[in-house]
Amino acid sequence: MFFLYDLERTITLHPFYFGPHMRDYLIHKLLTDVEGTCTGRYYIICVLDAYNISMGKILPGSGLAEFTISYRAVVWRPFKGETVDGVVTAVSKLGFFANVGPLPVFVSTHLIPADVKFDPTSNPPQFSDNEGQVIEKGAHVRLKLVGTRSDVGKMSAIGSIKETRNAVPFVANQVRTFADKASPTEVSSILEQRIRGVSETASLAETGRVLSVGDGIARVHGLANVQAEELVEFASGVKGMCLNLEAGQVGVVLFGSDRLVREGETVKRTGEIVDVPVGPELLGRVVDGLGAPIDGKGPVATKERRRAQLKAPGILPRQSVREPMQTGLKSVDAMVPIGRGQRELIIGDRQTGKTAVALDTILNQKRWNSGSDETKKLYCIYVAVGQKRSTVAQLVKTLEESDSLKYSIVVAATASEAAPLQYIAPFTGCAMGEWFRDNGKHALVIYDDLSKQAVAYRQMSLLLRRPPGREAYPGDVFYLHSRLLERAAKLNKSFGGGSLTALPVIETQGGDVSAYIPTNVISITDGQIFLESELFFKGIRPAINVGLSVSRVGSAAQVKAMKQVAGSLKLFLAQYREVAAFAQFGSDLDASTKSTLARGERLTELLKQPQYTPMGVEEQIPLIFAGVKGHLDKVPVNKIQTFEKDFLAHLRNSESALLEEIKTKGVLSKELEGKLAGVVSTFVKSFL
Repeated sequence: MFFLYDLERTITLHPFYFGPHMRDYLIHKLLTDVEGTCTGRYYIICVLDAYNISMGKILPGSGLAEFTISYRAVVWRPFKGETVDGVVTAVSKLGFFANVGPLPVFVSTHLIPADVKFDPTSNPPQFSDNEGQVIEKGAHVRLKLVGTRSDVGKMSAIGSIKETRNAVPFVANQVRTFADKASPTEVSSILEQRIRGVSETASLAETGRVLSVGDGIARVHGLANVQAEELVEFASGVKGMCLNLEAGQVGVVLFGSDRLVREGETVKRTGEIVDVPVGPELLGRVVDGLGAPIDGKGPVATKERRRAQLKAPGILPRQSVREPMQTGLKSVDAMVPIGRGQRELIIGDRQTGKTAVALDTILNQKRWNSGSDETKKLYCIYVAVGQKRSTVAQLVKTLEESDSLKYSIVVAATASEAAPLQYIAPFTGCAMGEWFRDNGKHALVIYDDLSKQAVAYRQMSLLLRRPPGREAYPGDVFYLHSRLLERAAKLNKSFGGGSLTALPVIETQGGDVSAYIPTNVISITDGQIFLESELFFKGIRPAINVGLSVSRVGSAAQVKAMKQVAGSLKLFLAQYREVAAFAQFGSDLDASTKSTLARGERLTELLKQPQYTPMGVEEQIPLIFAGVKGHLDKVPVNKIQTFEKDFLAHLRNSESALLEEIKTKGVLSKELEGKLAGVVSTFVKSFL
């Protein structure tokens, strides 16, 4: 007999599904999970309405959200004495089996009426009545339920024959008036036919079973046609990515807790390679490794999705690096210039200011991003891999306070998250940056840091039983970073003229740049900024080692005025460091060496810069000009910082026209250089 029941169902949902379509996902999962299932007392035929969905509760340690859905459903409870229609599925000497919808019914020989003859010699055995109708596989019979049996998640019944016929009459199509009174059996038949006849189509999905699970890895059997890096969904709601395609089984890495996955659980193909949301709607948001928002500001309504791992642009679409990407740091913009579309590595031991260099670069873009010129804007994507959540929260707070988050996206795969999320996060950030590049805009992506991504990839590879190589990293760890960093490029005008600049960060151990991962990334990138802990502890910050730092292509993009002023700066500082090392062994020095030491000390002091204070290139040029041309040789070393502060204030207040001329022209003509020299010498005299 059919009833309308009000029921509840608890459903877990991965943050991947959070967004404007979350309700649709919940309803879809409810229908998939409950329709056609048996509770042991009744069958849920169909869900009519989900009238209440609770607020989600985060499950500790898993990242999944739990929702309780109240819904109304049509259920069928078989009763003793109920008359039902069934289809014969098997016949034996002991009787026959019939399916009444989802309910299996057995009709024993002794419950079959006497007028039904039994022929045990036929193959298979047959029952037939006086009218010659045969009870065989596929025959329709009307049964009376003699008794039912309930078990955990299933039911069965025993019945007797009430009527045999070749086809069940479709009562719903007969012409009836509302005055006609239908029998209970007829009502039951109408309702069943209506429910079962709503749609003849069936959705097919390739599924497999979990053979084993542990350490974030699931081994799945049965997904014969699955693709590499395809997204699969477990019955518990956890998502996974197929990495190892082996004979008879697939190695799947989980984007969530493996505690929610059980052996024997069903795994379903999605048919989709891992993709992430992209577009300008993500600006100002903090998302996880798969692009799902985690900042509590609601869903992100992006209009486009892209595969996380795409092929890098070829040779023809590219153009040589020619536009400067200003970091706002004097020592970087002067000695290690970076161009749009370049890949510049930031490398150094822990706590040497690697993130500070990257963060100051983001803050420096505010001067252009606040304007309306789209060609000068640089959208920033910061990818935090394996960092503490408190560190990421502090960085986001800094960006918000400086009003720089509005042109930035933060992708966070923190240390507490699964290794596959730390592995995929840089590719997610890169895909977001590529959207800007391919739409003729300019973007900067910072990977902080790729050492932790390599460790996460090593963990996954070892658990997937891939053969280890040097330092236990898999053999393709070079390809891991090369395919990521090759996606940074400057495109030519026929392809939109956009650019994607990459600033990967690598952490060294004890200053060892010859280790496996550092040498790999150094060989892939177009230069490196080497930060030294010894310089950092001396108070020289940013602690850039001038001798080891280099920009292979950035000089072509450097502002011409800066190149004119700082052309000899790097070589001079390298000579100064060399002379300073020998000078400590003896005091008898010639005048030339003393002059080199004196100017070197002042230039080193001049290049110091506090964190969160990026400087425009038009302000850097006069300062470096004063140091390189010897105007500061008589200024005491301990007064250099004061001189810088006062000189910049003087330029902004009294010489704003000069700053504007340097900014607009970008070249120091003889006339402009003479004017600048006069301003500097006049101010130095007044300062002393």
